[in-house]
Amino acid sequence: MPLLTEALPNPELHNGLAFQMIDEVRHSTIQMNLKREYMKNYIDPAGFDITERAFSNNYAGTIGRQFGEGFITGDAITACNIYLQVVAETAFTNTLFVAMPSEAAANGDYLLPTVFLSVQSDESRHMNNGYGALLMALAHDENKDLIERDMRYAWWNNHAVVDAAIGTFIDYGSKDRRKDRESYAEMWKRWVYDDYYRSYLVPLEKYGMNVPHDLIEESWDRVWNKWYVHYVAQFFATGWFANYWRIDPMTEEDFEWFEHKYPGWYNKFGKWWEHYRNLSEPNGHKPIAFEDTGYVYPNRCWTCMVPCLIREDTVLDHVDGEWRTYCSDTCHWTDKVAFREEYNGRPTPAMGRLTGKREWETLYHGWDLADVHKDLGYVRNDGHTLVPQPHVQFDQSKMWTLDHVKGIEFQSPRVLLNEMSDDEREKWFAEYKKGFTIKEPS
Repeated sequence: MPLLTEALPNPELHNGLAFQMIDEVRHSTIQMNLKREYMKNYIDPAGFDITERAFSNNYAGTIGRQFGEGFITGDAITACNIYLQVVAETAFTNTLFVAMPSEAAANGDYLLPTVFLSVQSDESRHMNNGYGALLMALAHDENKDLIERDMRYAWWNNHAVVDAAIGTFIDYGSKDRRKDRESYAEMWKRWVYDDYYRSYLVPLEKYGMNVPHDLIEESWDRVWNKWYVHYVAQFFATGWFANYWRIDPMTEEDFEWFEHKYPGWYNKFGKWWEHYRNLSEPNGHKPIAFEDTGYVYPNRCWTCMVPCLIREDTVLDHVDGEWRTYCSDTCHWTDKVAFREEYNGRPTPAMGRLTGKREWETLYHGWDLADVHKDLGYVRNDGHTLVPQPHVQFDQSKMWTLDHVKGIEFQSPRVLLNEMSDDEREKWFAEYKKGFTIKEPS
C-alpha cells in the first residue's frame, strides 16, 4: 500500500489505502492464529508447525510465492492496483473467502469460515480502492496501453494460480459429495464469470479500456473443457513427497461425484487415482512420481510456475540465453514482452524481469530424495518419518520414512531440457505436446 500511495496524487485514496494496510495486518494476524489453533488441536500437527518456512520452499508453495511477490514488486499501478486490487481482490476473493469457507463448513470446520468471512468483509473496501485508482489512471489516455497490458498479465496469472489452488482445495479437499453441491467450475461460472467479468469488467469499456474478453473466455475453457483444475490436483498429488501436508487417496464415492459433475472425468483421471490409492502405503515401491504409471512429470511454466499441464498449449522458446517452457501463449507473452524495459516503444523500467531461482525442481537436480527432505525440513521430530504422507492414516507402520525414499535421484526437467541437442529437444517437445496415457492399474 505505501508503494501505491506514493503513485496516487489523491488524499482520499491515501486514506483508503492506509486502512487497507491495517486490514492486511489484521488478516495476517487472524489467519496465523487460525493455523496455530489447527496445530494445537488437529490429530496430526506436523506441517502446521512449519508453514511459515515451508510455504516458501515446497513443491507447490513456490507457485504461490511468485504469485504473492507480484503484489509488492515492480510498477506500483501494475502490482498494487491492477494485479492486486482490480483482479485478485475483486475477481478471486469470492472464491477464496466465500466459496471455500462454505466448503469448510460443509466438512465440519467452522473456524475457517469465521476467519475467512471476516477477511472478506474488508475486501469490499479494497475493491473500492482499486476501482477508484483505476478510474483515475484511465482518465489519462496515455495510461490505457499500459493498463491493458497490466490487465492481460494480471488476469492470466491470477487465473493460472488461484484457480489451480482454490479449485483443487474445493473439489479435491472435500468429503462432502452431495450431488447438489456446487463444483468449483460451477462456483467459477457464478462468482468470476457472471459476477466479476460481466458485472464489473465489461462496464469499464465505457471508459475506453479494452477488456481482455479472449483471456476470460480462454480461462473458462480451461476450467470447464480442458480439465485444468484436475490436472493441477494430479500434479499436486504426484508430488506429495515434496509438500508439507497430506493428500489422501480417493474413494468410489469421490469417483462417482467427479463423474457426475465433470462427465468424462474417470476416463481422463480415474485410472491414475487408482494407482495413487494402490501406491499410498509403502510396500517396497517408490512414491508414485517415480513409478511407471504412464504419467509424464511436467515441465514448469517459467512465468506462473504452474506446470505446463494442458500440454497441447505448451510454448517452448529460447529467452534470456536459456530454453524455457510456458503453459500458454499469454505466459510466454508476459515473460518475453510485458516484463521488459520497454513496451510498445515506451520505457517501462519498473517492470523488471522474471529471473532468479524460480523453479523448485532445478534447486534439487541430482539430489538424493532423502537429502531433499532433510534440506526442506520435512522430517518429523523422530528424525525418520516424513511430514508429508499420501494418506491420512496414523498407523506408524504405514508411514513413509527417509528409508523409503533414500537412493532415489531427483531430476529437474528444465535442466534436462537445456542439456538436450536441438534434435533431441525438437523430438521431446513434439512428444510432450501429445500428452500421456495412464496404464491400467494392477
